[in-house]
Amino acid sequence: TDVRDSYQGDFERTTYLQQLRDHLLEQAKYYVPDGHLLSVTFTDVDMAGDFEPWRGPAWNDVRVVKDIYPPRLNLAFRLTDAEGQVIKQGKRELRDLAFLMKIALGFRDDPVRHEKALIDDWLRAEFPRVRKN
Repeated sequence: TDVRDSYQGDFERTTYLQQLRDHLLEQAKYYVPDGHLLSVTFTDVDMAGDFEPWRGPAWNDVRVVKDIYPPRLNLAFRLTDAEGQVIKQGKRELRDLAFLMKIALGFRDDPVRHEKALIDDWLRAEFPRVRKN
């Protein structure tokens, strides 16, 4: 798991994971029918980019984002209906090797924008849309 804001520490770890959780909750409402429950557990999160300490101490807090460091999310999920019957479940390994080719308007200052895009792509691919914006 690589959810941190510096080479030496993980001060922002909880904040970043909370942002991913909040984003998933916000977006899932468009894909999960009323009365159904989607449970998601992130089993591994590897943020886009990496730290390159060989560049020197000034770079210890700089996450270098290159195409060789794509975002990765591993998750387990379960969708149940109102009676608790499992509709769909599984494990997924989400990757986007072309993440730098996408235009993410309005999210340039968001440190987890690439991971949020992975969540959006997964929801669109995994579930039919049930609500409009």
